[in-house]
Amino acid sequence: GGNGIVKVTAMRFRRHREIMALATPIVGIQFAQVALTSTDLLMMGLMGVQAVAAGGLALLLYNQLRTMCVGMVTGLGNLIAAAVGQGEKRTGSADLDEAAREDIRDLIRAALLVATVAGVAAGILLVVLSHLLPFLGQGAEVTALAKPIMLALAPGLLPMLWLNVLRQFAVGMRRAGSLLMVTVASIAVNAFLNAAFIYGWFGLPQLGLAGIGLATTVVGLWTFLVYLRTVKRDQKLNVLVALNGWHAKRETVARIAGMGTPIALTYGSEAAITSIATVFMGTFGPVVLAASNIVNQLAYIVYQFNIGLSHGSSILVSRAKGKGEMGEISAVAVRSFSISFVVMTLVALAYVVVPGAVLRPFLGQDADPAVLAAATGLLWFAIAHQYFKGAQNICVGLLRGLGNTKAGLTNTLIGYWLIGIPAMGFCGYWLGWEGHGIWFGLCLGFAVTSLLLGRRFVVDLQEILTLHRHGEQANAPEKAHLASR
Repeated sequence: GGNGIVKVTAMRFRRHREIMALATPIVGIQFAQVALTSTDLLMMGLMGVQAVAAGGLALLLYNQLRTMCVGMVTGLGNLIAAAVGQGEKRTGSADLDEAAREDIRDLIRAALLVATVAGVAAGILLVVLSHLLPFLGQGAEVTALAKPIMLALAPGLLPMLWLNVLRQFAVGMRRAGSLLMVTVASIAVNAFLNAAFIYGWFGLPQLGLAGIGLATTVVGLWTFLVYLRTVKRDQKLNVLVALNGWHAKRETVARIAGMGTPIALTYGSEAAITSIATVFMGTFGPVVLAASNIVNQLAYIVYQFNIGLSHGSSILVSRAKGKGEMGEISAVAVRSFSISFVVMTLVALAYVVVPGAVLRPFLGQDADPAVLAAATGLLWFAIAHQYFKGAQNICVGLLRGLGNTKAGLTNTLIGYWLIGIPAMGFCGYWLGWEGHGIWFGLCLGFAVTSLLLGRRFVVDLQEILTLHRHGEQANAPEKAHLASR
């Protein structure tokens, strides 16, 4: 009776605590990284509405490319977790054999090479996009302000990607907390450099809005170097890290790229629908664009919690699959969704009860009434946005843990490009709902995608469980024979 209920409750708490123990450092890292962008946006707010509109657009396009490049190496964490699980299975303990260690080193080398190629390509593309803004419907003032900051951001993609390779390595080894303090420290450095480059402190050039882009690039390089030093000092990580990407095996590079390409395109598709929505919002004027940038940044901040849960659950699923513990996979999924929905509900209550307190940090003391009013209305769409986008990201992580990275791409193509973007155009322009219509279409795209991905995960899990049961039944006679000996 009572003792049984207590035991079940305690077991459930321990299981929730397990996923939070892995997800919390990742969430902290995500929050710290987005704080860099939030600091940039806050500094832009001190420079006026035009700066928020142009700078927010530049950061959005940068984040789109950054996100796609990160997707190219995101699978590294899962591959390392699977290698760890297989190594633990072979040794029967938490210790890794030499085969597992060499597999991990080979994976890191290949990921660094892939990251370098992707970073160079993305940097060139960002420069090209900076020259194409007038053809995307942006006004002359917004274009003139956005172009320099995009040029300053482009070189920072390389160290940012190298950092993410090391980060996925740490996550796969379940030592994600080692990056948290480095990222938190980078927030203070970023804020100082923003002000120094904007206002020309200490004899530095007074670059204005472009100084924010340069500060981001400098901080990215500094963070990579500091974290590399941290990894080298970690006894468990130091013996496994391998930086000689030029010695990567061709088949391993193909494996990383093959797994990463669908993830990158999925992330890119996800970022693209937000970027397209932002470009649409820009056609309604700087006030509407500034309001959308602020609300999008809020949603992006909250979204980091679901990214942490997605990465944490994905790693746990990969490890469980590597060890053959199939029954644990569905339990990880249930715990992830329950934690996410509780947090999203608390955030939604804050949006409804104190919208002014949520928005004013991004607008300063002398908030533009028109921007504040527009952003307050968009907060209702942000609530739906966070539930749907969070659910889809957790599903993508769970599917990645099962080894399916293509489902995210195929389902986002349907949800975003066949439904979400046409709905934005129809509601925003044809129905005349303007900004509200754009955000309605955005939320609809995420809702459809989350439902499609949830269904795909259930189907894939059932297939894997069926194959596992058949494998166990086929091996039963052999196991009985060995036991009798």
